[in-house]
Parts: sequence; structure tokens; C-alpha cells
Amino acid sequence: MDRIMVKRVLMIAYHYPPLRGSSGIQRTLKFSQYLPEFDWEPLILTAHPRAYQSVTNDQLGDIPEQMIVRRAFALDTSKHLSIKGRYPGWLALPDRWVSWCFGAIPAGLHLIRQYRPDVIWSSYPIATAHLIALSLHRLTGIPWVADFRDPMTDLSYPPNPLTRRLYQWIEKKSVAHCAKAVCTTAGTIQLYEARFPQTQAARFSLIENGYDEENFASAAMGGATRPSGAGPFVLVHSGIIYPSERDPLHFFDALAELSQQGLISSKSLKVVLRASAHDRYLQTLIDRRKISHIVMLAPPIPYCDALSEMLSADGLLILQASNCNHQIPAKLYEYLRAGRPILALTDPVGNTAETLRNAGINTIAALDSKNDIMHMLQHFLTLARGNKAPVASLETIISNSRRSRTGELAKLLDQVLHEREGPLEFQTTGTMP
Repeated sequence: MDRIMVKRVLMIAYHYPPLRGSSGIQRTLKFSQYLPEFDWEPLILTAHPRAYQSVTNDQLGDIPEQMIVRRAFALDTSKHLSIKGRYPGWLALPDRWVSWCFGAIPAGLHLIRQYRPDVIWSSYPIATAHLIALSLHRLTGIPWVADFRDPMTDLSYPPNPLTRRLYQWIEKKSVAHCAKAVCTTAGTIQLYEARFPQTQAARFSLIENGYDEENFASAAMGGATRPSGAGPFVLVHSGIIYPSERDPLHFFDALAELSQQGLISSKSLKVVLRASAHDRYLQTLIDRRKISHIVMLAPPIPYCDALSEMLSADGLLILQASNCNHQIPAKLYEYLRAGRPILALTDPVGNTAETLRNAGINTIAALDSKNDIMHMLQHFLTLARGNKAPVASLETIISNSRRSRTGELAKLLDQVLHEREGPLEFQTTGTMP
């Protein structure tokens, strides 16, 4: 194809198949899958699979055969550079995958010389990805779109002060040097506008997360539908449960008290926590409250199977603490598409609750209030068992598709391309950031 007709974007992302993941991995994967439909050719720069904690082949087939994917040298400090589980803290700054820089920057320069991309795009939550993009942008002058998704820093995040200062530096440099800073919620944009008042508001753009219809179609074909009213009500939480940002302590307290009062039992309710990534912590909480007959920790399963589980569940559970009020779990959009009743335990004034209310769903309780959860859980179960629980409208569902979100990204890339003045001169040397 004639180079004049090709628009290319170099996409830098740690989260990419064969990394085992659920909702979080889908943003980059689906952007790269659908961008060619909008006349953009993606070049993927990701980490070598050795750096991943867990791998699976179940989504490798979603990567088009013709796509250029470069897996650069990378190590996980905790796995490869530790002795008896301990390692110097500086080997994990800004994160455990900082070694990825040593492989990705040369690999990125090689891709740039070979394919001449028009834009660089990088995606958080691995801070090293933005470091790599910042370096490549400074070395070549190619405009850069920084996909922050969520805020990089907060008053107490990251918890380690040194790590937080480095994150703040990366965040500041990224906002200063990128052509566009992309966030997934309006609340995050408002936070960044206040944090960086000297930056023009036009630099911040909103591209929310979403769901993929093709994946759901496959899940519907392969999944079994659970007969209505058969056995206990199955409430599923699919994905990571962070001990701080999604701590279910008060939810477990509510379950324990309702069980003691005889209002719920193993015959009436089964809570499935799928692929929590923190099973040891959660099992301790479960055992102390003696609710193992109600709450089950379930292992990771292939992504398509996880969607099938959502489709067949009686209800779906969202956990989001008030310290994440500017964030929306990526799985929420998949929950909306699944069309099952949703119980949201989150701050009623946060972006997650606002998104649910905009979709017509009001079964929401504060994550940090046992009494609020007890009341809403009983109300939710009554509505769901009577087929009266609110679910998202078809219009809301369609607007949240990954293909639609990719169209928004393509428009943003076009804007960045058009705003660039004059032809781009690629550099082979430059000043490192």
C-alpha cells in the first residue's frame, strides 16, 4: 500500500495477549483490532511474555495475523531479580517492569525507522509505558497521545512516598509533552484540569471503556443458560478485587449478619468471586466471618468463558471504593452489555454510581456501610427474583461498544495528525527525558 495512504500509530502497552487478564487488557487489544476499519494501522510495542505473572492463549486469536507486534525485552523485578522474595526497591521504580525500558526504547526506535508512524500512543496503568513513550517522543519528535485511563496519583497513591513522587514526575512530564491526554471518565479530566491549570483544557480528551460485541456473541453461543429459579441466587464479581480500592470487608460483614439473622443462607444466595487475584486476603476475611457457605473464591477462566458466566449469572456485583470516585471499572461496561441485574457497592457520588444511574440502574449501596449494604442487598434480591431489577437500555449498550470507542480514538489521532505543523523529521539521536 502507498505510504501516503497509510496512517500508522505506534501503540505502547504492557497489557496485551498472551497476558492473562479480563477487562483491563481489552482496551488496547480492541483498539488495535478495530483501528484498521478507521484507516489507521497499529504497530504494537509490548513486553516479552516472561514479564507477565500469568499467560493464556485464549485471546491470541483476536490479534490479526498481519498486525506488527514487537515483544521487547522485559523482566518482572519480583519474579526475576529477587532473592527469597526480596529485592532492592530501586529495581522497581516506577514499577516492577522498569527493565522493559531497556528493550522497548531500542525496539521502538527500530519500528519508527522501519514503519514511520505518525503518532505514538501509550497506555497506563503500567507507568513504564509512559516513560517509554516519553523517551521515544523526545528522541523523534513524533506527537504522542498518553492514554492515562485513570489518575496516576492521588493523595495517598501510590502508597510508597518515593514511588508516588516518581509517578507525579512521570504524570507531570506526560501532561506537558503529550499532544493529547486521554482519560476514561469525566471526573478524571476534571481532576487533571485542576491539577494542571496551566495546561489548556483541550489537551484532555474523554474515551470511555466499553465492551466487545463479537466476544459476547461468541460467549452467548458457547455458554449455557441457567434455568430461572434453579438453586440459590448466583451473584458474580468477575475480576480483580483490590484490598484498598475494592475492599469487600463491609460487604462480608453484611453477609455474615444477614446469615446470622436467617435472612440469607447457602440455599438462597451464592456469591462467586471470580479471579480476584487476592484470594489469600479474601479467604481470611471469609473464614473469620464464617460465610464460606455463601462466598466462593473461583479461579481465573478464559475471557470468553468469563463473559458466558456474566450472561448466565442471576446478578453481577461491582465493588468500587470512594478513593476511586474518578474511576469506573472496565468490567462495568461488560456488565451493562450482559443485561443482568447489577448490585453496585460504591460511593453514591462517584463516577461509577453516576454512570449506572445514567443507564437507569439505581441498585447502589455505599461500599463502606454494612447497614446500607444489608438493606440494598435484600432489596436487590427481591427485585431480581421478581424480574423487576433495572437493566441498561439497548441505546445505552450500543453506545458503549469497543468499536464505537475505537472510532473516537481514530478521530482523536486524526486531530493530532492534522494539528502537526509541517513534515516530521525523524531523529536518530536526541536528549533523553
